[in-house]
Amino acid sequence: MPIRLRKFIGTVLILALVVVYALVATTVATYRLAESAWYVHMLYFLFTGVLWVVPAMFIIRWMEGPRKNKPS
Repeated sequence: MPIRLRKFIGTVLILALVVVYALVATTVATYRLAESAWYVHMLYFLFTGVLWVVPAMFIIRWMEGPRKNKPS
């Protein structure tokens, strides 16, 4: 697969991931944390704010393509 196509698909996937993830995280917070203290909200959003990086990392690795062996 050409690298430009791979990067385009990866970019679209990351944008979709961020939008869907933000909507799901906010919806869960709205329904589950409505009566919670401020520090619970802060910890939840800190955790969910960092957690989206894991799937994005795999998409970015896929976008890079196969690794080339370095000559030794």
